[in-house]
Amino acid sequence: MENKENKSKPQGFLLYVAWVVSLVAMFGSLYFSEIKGYIPCELCWYQRIFMYPLALILGIGTFQNDSSVRKFVLPLALVGGSISFMHYLEQKIPGFGGIKPCVSGVPCSAQYINWFGFITIPFLALVAFVIIAVCMFFIKPKKSIE
Repeated sequence: MENKENKSKPQGFLLYVAWVVSLVAMFGSLYFSEIKGYIPCELCWYQRIFMYPLALILGIGTFQNDSSVRKFVLPLALVGGSISFMHYLEQKIPGFGGIKPCVSGVPCSAQYINWFGFITIPFLALVAFVIIAVCMFFIKPKKSIE
């Protein structure tokens, strides 16, 4: 019994880390838009669409110590991370600016922050999605009883 509890502790910790990262990302995006007044572009909205549910799903998984949320979290994190990566490339590499995923409103190439010359809001989102995905890769899926 003790061995089984020890195996679930790292998984519970990874769920907790992923949940905290998703909360920081969610509240960070709300801070930038609601307090700082930065208007999100279209790709920012798509990244939010993939990040916000992660806070809820990972919160439920953390409190119930349920590693089966992995099957829901991993696809959201991978797709959200892909959008963040594309957005970051559009900001930093001039050739990617011609893709034009944003047709109206704030241009996706706008950089509200540029810390140390490379840290932008899409970069922060990408880091969060990658941390969440890595945590999910290290969580063992539950074996189904047949």
